[in-house]
Amino acid sequence: MILAIDIGNSSTKFGLFETDQLIAKFSIPTVRNQSVDKIHSQMRNRLQKTPRAIIISSVVKELKHSYEQLGQKYFKVSPIFVDHTFDFGFTIKYEPIEDCGSDRLVSAFAAVEKYGTPAIVCDFGTATTIDFVDANRTYLGGIITPGINTFASALFDKTSKLPKVKLEKPNSILGDSTISSIQSGIYFGYIGLVDGIIKRIIDDSNLSPKIISTGGFAGLIAEESEFVDFREENLLLEGLFLFHKNGNQNTRKIKDIRLS
Repeated sequence: MILAIDIGNSSTKFGLFETDQLIAKFSIPTVRNQSVDKIHSQMRNRLQKTPRAIIISSVVKELKHSYEQLGQKYFKVSPIFVDHTFDFGFTIKYEPIEDCGSDRLVSAFAAVEKYGTPAIVCDFGTATTIDFVDANRTYLGGIITPGINTFASALFDKTSKLPKVKLEKPNSILGDSTISSIQSGIYFGYIGLVDGIIKRIIDDSNLSPKIISTGGFAGLIAEESEFVDFREENLLLEGLFLFHKNGNQNTRKIKDIRLS
């Protein structure tokens, strides 16, 4: 069994793969500087089998040591942390290259493996990233902007009279109350932001890319987007598994590492 772990800013997602299938997944809150024992206590009852390998994408550098210990202490496995030095099967044009998050690269890798190039990959989470891989298999970078929930929270935090509202698609563009007006502004305003960026990428590239969405808010946004073609709920976890499965065919670093 392969254990893929996506350590994000708000939550950490775990995917258990066996015989090319995602057989189980779960998540826990991401807590910076959390101890290895606390992490293990939250996941131990959800693991069906002991993993023979662990592969990780992380945007939270403070947790690297804890997850290294997790593999070594509890599973006798040295986890593999994906970073920019891996061979993703495309050229990376980003400066400096080490600043490009592994989550963005792994999601782009998975999208290209599944749908080919050119491709635009939209990850709707705490932050939203929209990245582009062109027809020549060159990762040209993309955009980073606050996610829709972060966007909504900023409005509540910075105003004294506006209430915090539930994030959902409103019935109409025109709100007939303060709450529905805020919902409409947040939802349709964010759709406009996303579609505007995607359109600019398409126009600048003069290509017709496949557009793939993922992340916790992908369903909410993709439903109304003019451009999103596909929704892939487990894109990053599947990308991590593909890295491990393909071994040296696709990476310079990947290999099974078990401790004696």
